[in-house]
Amino acid sequence: MTDDRMADIYAAVRLGGANREAARQSLQLLWDQLGTGGEPLSRSVVAHHLADVQDTAEDALLWDTRALDAAFVPGIPLGEGLLGFLPSLYLSLADSHRLVGDFDAARMQLALARGHANILADDAYGQVIRAGVDHVAVLLEAQSTERVAC
Repeated sequence: MTDDRMADIYAAVRLGGANREAARQSLQLLWDQLGTGGEPLSRSVVAHHLADVQDTAEDALLWDTRALDAAFVPGIPLGEGLLGFLPSLYLSLADSHRLVGDFDAARMQLALARGHANILADDAYGQVIRAGVDHVAVLLEAQSTERVAC
């Protein structure tokens, strides 16, 4: 992923703190610009962040699914960036399935997040993802469909 593209993505993401609609529009524009032939990591990151600025759990699930689908392109091996991103993608997908009440799918995605977590370093990012896995597991145990910060 080019540094310019990453800067564009994170500029759009930062908008989400103050203006979710502006973030959604900026990220949607980036998604459209990348197109189906865009670099898999860029597409995956954009879709992942688009999921975060959706108003409904169903729309978030749609974008989380697109984020994971964008990572897997036939004939293109997963690069190191995507490999390190998979636990977060699976975690987000698990949480989205939980929010729509599909607890079986959520458990499956959470197991995949856990299974891929071993590739994460023991740094702040890795700790955040591992804590998120534990948090979603507790919410699943309670069969909660409430939107909470992970």
